[in-house]
Amino acid sequence: MLRYLLPLGIFVGLVALFAVGLYRDPKLVPSPLIGKPAPEFTLPTLKDPKKTFSRNDLLGKVSLVNVWATWCVSCRQEHRFLMQVAQRPGMQLIGFDYKDERPAAMQWLQSLGNPYATVLFDQSGRTGIDWGVYGTPETFVVDPKGIVRYKHIGPMTPDAWHDHIEPVLAQIRTGKG
Repeated sequence: MLRYLLPLGIFVGLVALFAVGLYRDPKLVPSPLIGKPAPEFTLPTLKDPKKTFSRNDLLGKVSLVNVWATWCVSCRQEHRFLMQVAQRPGMQLIGFDYKDERPAAMQWLQSLGNPYATVLFDQSGRTGIDWGVYGTPETFVVDPKGIVRYKHIGPMTPDAWHDHIEPVLAQIRTGKG
């Protein structure tokens, strides 16, 4: 009897596991950084390789760290909306140019506009790995204490802003979260 029940039990367990996976949103990949300090890093800026930006530069203000690259089609899609986001008060928009070429990135921003207060340059992608980046675009919300509060995977859109980013920013402003 056990000889038949054990395989049946394993089969039912696998079916349940697959069924749960089928109904999950693939964009909802939890980040192990949520609720933890942003990783320590120091990167050169895109504009001036001799100037650096580090985790300490995130402290004291709300930061949106937007990971992008010139080779990323979705990054071009979100760029116009990021130009609008940059005008909103109460936060700094930090660009994080990931696995890219400096001249291409500078040309891209020159032709499309630069919404970023600062653009970090991570040509090797090593710092991106520390942040848990596995693709572009991705956007992190970091609170004034340097704690990662949210990670958005995919292009920033008005809906994503309204449904996900604004509530997190409101929680940070009111100290509830």
